[in-house]
Amino acid sequence: MNVTERLKRGDGNRGSVDWLALLASIAVCQLAGVVPSLLTADEVATWYPTLAKPGFTPPSWVFGPVWTTLYLLMGVALYLVWRSGRNRRRRIALAAFGAQLALNAAWTLVFFGSRAILGGLVVIAALLAVILATVAAFARVDRRAAALLVPYLLWVGFATALNYRIWRLNA
Repeated sequence: MNVTERLKRGDGNRGSVDWLALLASIAVCQLAGVVPSLLTADEVATWYPTLAKPGFTPPSWVFGPVWTTLYLLMGVALYLVWRSGRNRRRRIALAAFGAQLALNAAWTLVFFGSRAILGGLVVIAALLAVILATVAAFARVDRRAAALLVPYLLWVGFATALNYRIWRLNA
């Protein structure tokens, strides 16, 4: 099979880049963060500052750049898996990715939108588990994609500890 046929099938060669697919993958991930943030902006500005927080809480300005970077890395990882050969491993990896992305968006809506600290903790604990499963599934398809998700896994682990402490301090 020649390169053109492989590109039409979606599994291309490793040296070529489908820029539209890459940008779409990044955009999907960025939107998963932006949309819930826009929907909960009032709560972030008014309710969140009133909560007791632990000393290891980062300054508010840190969250935007960190999440923007993490969503970028997630988008590139998604692209790498999407462009791999169509098979069962890829389908499982993409399903896991979709599940974690939905939980990611849900956390913002639950924690901020519903002002439910314990509910947010439940969602983020599930999110952490599904990210771990996603990293494992991505590693079976493309190790580079799995590696790109490690900073996200670590940040959500930190965010889980932060969510837990905020819950304990405000219970």
